[in-house]
Amino acid sequence: MNLTRSDTSSKFVRLCAVAATISASAWASAAPAQSPPQQLLSPSTPSQAPSAGGSSSSPGASLATPDGGLSRGLPAGNTGGLPPSALGGTAGPVLPALGAIAASARFSRDGTAITSGLHWRVYADKPDPSGSFRLVREDRSASPTLNKLPFGDYIVHVSLGLANAAKRVQVRADIVREVFELPAGGVRFEGRVGDSKIAPGQISFDIYRGSQFDLGDKRPLASEIPSNDVVVLPEGTYHVVSNYGDGNAVMRYDFRVQAGKLSDATIKHRAAVITLKLVGERGGEALANTAWSVLTPGGDVIKESIGAFPTVVLAEGEYVAIARNEGKVFNQEFKVEPGFDREIELLAR
Repeated sequence: MNLTRSDTSSKFVRLCAVAATISASAWASAAPAQSPPQQLLSPSTPSQAPSAGGSSSSPGASLATPDGGLSRGLPAGNTGGLPPSALGGTAGPVLPALGAIAASARFSRDGTAITSGLHWRVYADKPDPSGSFRLVREDRSASPTLNKLPFGDYIVHVSLGLANAAKRVQVRADIVREVFELPAGGVRFEGRVGDSKIAPGQISFDIYRGSQFDLGDKRPLASEIPSNDVVVLPEGTYHVVSNYGDGNAVMRYDFRVQAGKLSDATIKHRAAVITLKLVGERGGEALANTAWSVLTPGGDVIKESIGAFPTVVLAEGEYVAIARNEGKVFNQEFKVEPGFDREIELLAR
């Protein structure tokens, strides 16, 4: 059969159209049901929502890309190695670059490393609207690696007991290494009367900055510290106030803290434990519901209490005990000698 040039062209166009329709249908049916092929429509062709059955509402929906090619049915999110912009898609969110701070501390430039007791905090370098610095990271290990920090500036704070240091750190690389210097030392207290150790529950210590003879701020840095507790302080001069019991047995002592060293301080008290009792006769039973006052010879009240056997720790010296029972008042002078614990009896007559 002889075909004209126009007939041949017409036949070729129709064959290409049929081939394109068959190829599109084959690729659409071969794709997995749970991952439908990405529809890459040309800008001039509106997208069509799939029907309830999961197939396109128009079997002849175009799969043509803007350059006239056909999509190969790649799974969702797979661009075949091409950037999303090349396929007309939208790029995903840009994640911030992350770095880390490897931190450690030592007692001085040439001192030993600090291996325990550290508390690290990382803050944003600028305050929020309320004026507070946001806490970004926290760690209590000796040499932490504070990771997953977006590039930027931070304030790193480290504390050891009452000593602390802070510096601004700029995260611009994978790991920034920072060494902090904490010129601090430790001190540990105990109390004694003569050669006898005071029980831990009967004595406590308050620490103040500077010498006891210095003028100025007298607020304690630490209060009611038990015996044998280690207190870490910045290097320098301090004084301690030792309180034995709840009377007037108080001692003051200056001490110095050296970086990287632990010092033991023994505070010696000149005091005694005194027990008071009001009796009808010598060696008799103590009278209950007795109100007591202990005064200095000058009339200063040292201790007041109610009971049959009140106990008070008193510094060395002379005192007056006053007992009130059933509307009657009794008094007696007595003397306190260091380390001589005893009972003071008042006769109710």
